[in-house]
Amino acid sequence: MTLTTSSPRRPLKVGLYLPNGDGYMSPPSLRRWSGILEMARVAEEVGFNSLWVADHMIFRFGDGETQGRWEAWSLLSAFAAATSRVEIGPLVSCMSFRNPALLAKMAETVDEISGGRLTLAVGAGWHEPEYTAYGFPYDHRASRFEEGFEILRDLVRTGHSTVDGRFERTADCELRPRGPRPAGLPLIVGTNGDRLLRIAARHADGWNTTWMSDPGAVAPLRAAVDRACDEVGRDPATLSRSACIYLTLPGGEGRFPTRSADEPAPMESGQIAETLHRFAAEGIDHVMVWLDPNTPVALEAFAAVLAELDRSGHGDSQTFSRQTP
Repeated sequence: MTLTTSSPRRPLKVGLYLPNGDGYMSPPSLRRWSGILEMARVAEEVGFNSLWVADHMIFRFGDGETQGRWEAWSLLSAFAAATSRVEIGPLVSCMSFRNPALLAKMAETVDEISGGRLTLAVGAGWHEPEYTAYGFPYDHRASRFEEGFEILRDLVRTGHSTVDGRFERTADCELRPRGPRPAGLPLIVGTNGDRLLRIAARHADGWNTTWMSDPGAVAPLRAAVDRACDEVGRDPATLSRSACIYLTLPGGEGRFPTRSADEPAPMESGQIAETLHRFAAEGIDHVMVWLDPNTPVALEAFAAVLAELDRSGHGDSQTFSRQTP
């Protein structure tokens, strides 16, 4: 499989993160499906490469506040039907929340609905309160992920799985019918941990790192990914690299009222384009941006950034071919 990781003119792909629930992490316009759908359609119209939603059930914070999220895969299925060009994916799908064979079936179905536009990004999860509330086991998350990912990978890439693990099992499982990419849709592992990095290096098409705003923060993470590739005998150049980033536009009011010191300063279009070029120079081929403000008007304004990237891009898209030991 070959992943094309930027548009023909852009130095990197630019995806949009869509907060999808209640609480201060989601503006009022993104708390109902009608608003989320409008954002998705505007993002596609102005030229974003991809759309992403987080896979969470609830958030519970130290002050006792609870915030909820719409179920991610239900939204992805709706995006698949409601859009025609833009790529879609979970950011990232928590392996602990679903049986891995069922997750493979869900992903294959959504890829079919979308006509081959799904990227399957997965991780081990981290927010213990939602595990407790929904009855998911929180122990041995890395081990559970490793066994689940083996099943997911085998089904997506070969259509078959038999695994007798400590936590996960399949017995002559088949993924049928197959969607538009029977050789397998792209698999990305979201992690900064050494153990999951090695899994990504050995078996995934791409790696994703969590939220940041400074391109300078990429270098040590990139070095860790390269080391993981070296350890498993993989050419680091064959593993795609993506990052979730915060971007604040003029008029941004902050995403986290209690963490205002962490918010990046507002930037004009030219500054944002320059920042994205710096991420590309650090080896990032795809960014998932969380905009502040995150509204249809802000997306229309962001079109100027995308146009600037198109004008100043490197000219050729970068590709990563799957290579596993």
